[in-house]
Amino acid sequence: MLFGKRKRIVKRVLIIEDEPLTAFDNEVILRDCDIDVVATHDDFEEALAALDRAPVDLILSDVRLRGDRTGIDLAHEAKKRGIPLLFITGYPPDNAHELAIGCLMKPYNDRTLRAAIDAIDRHLGGEPGKPPKGLQLFPLVRDEKA
Repeated sequence: MLFGKRKRIVKRVLIIEDEPLTAFDNEVILRDCDIDVVATHDDFEEALAALDRAPVDLILSDVRLRGDRTGIDLAHEAKKRGIPLLFITGYPPDNAHELAIGCLMKPYNDRTLRAAIDAIDRHLGGEPGKPPKGLQLFPLVRDEKA
């Protein structure tokens, strides 16, 4: 696209985070980037309900959540629904590459989160790019049925 702004893929995000201050900060940062935050919750069941209510382009999820179910459980559900999920955690699961589009390690700052969202947006669009420090992107696995 010559002299134009690249069309964003990630427009609607669901935040699943058990730390209220982190969840609030993420909401503010994403809204400042003109990204629609569909909802912010801290447990698996609320996340599923939000996914049933509105379309989502990306889920940002901690591994540890309120309740018995974890972000790993949510990643399995997101994968079934074809929704990319980014783990935002200090303790990524060993099989994160099988479940998520990537991992952003805590702690991070607002500039890193903005750069991570931009890197994921480019990654989903098949464009190369260097992820910011603290972000690990995994190869996209396309659905063979599609």
